[in-house]
Amino acid sequence: METATRFEVVSSDDEPLILVDEQDRQVGTLDKSACHDGDGLLHRAFSLFVFNPQGETLLQRRHPDKRLWPGYWSNACCSHPRDGELLEEAVVRRAEQELGLVVVPEFLFKFRYRASFLDVGTEFELCSVFVTHGAPAPRVNASEIAEWRWIPPADLDREMASEPETFTPWLMIEWQRLRTEFRGDVQSS
Repeated sequence: METATRFEVVSSDDEPLILVDEQDRQVGTLDKSACHDGDGLLHRAFSLFVFNPQGETLLQRRHPDKRLWPGYWSNACCSHPRDGELLEEAVVRRAEQELGLVVVPEFLFKFRYRASFLDVGTEFELCSVFVTHGAPAPRVNASEIAEWRWIPPADLDREMASEPETFTPWLMIEWQRLRTEFRGDVQSS
């Protein structure tokens, strides 16, 4: 496991998120904190899976100051596009801000989920999932990420089965779908 190497604040609770309907049509914007209060409000989000040349995927341990799922392991990068920003642009921007990586994201699928973290708040997202391959070691942002590691897909499968409580709920959902529907994008090892 590696620790974070640089520090730059790239998100805040007052950052406006894009509210959407079930068909992913924008219906407004609202600050991130309010979107995550109570049962949450449906908003647009994305997740990025990063694979290195050896076929391992990059995991990050969320910063302990995160409001939702602090200290949990998650996929390489997950965030929200800005108002007027294309999803692919947001993925490229956040991969550079959080991981110090220049990526070419490939869209895989979109799904809706709701998950509550204790009585602290709720993620209610329409999330687009992307993948990129061939990435070098990241230079992670310490304001977002506490630790990171590369892991072979089969090892991640085993860890999720034996310690599901250490992973974010969206990672659990996304990884299962990646492994069953997109095996060519997720190498077996």
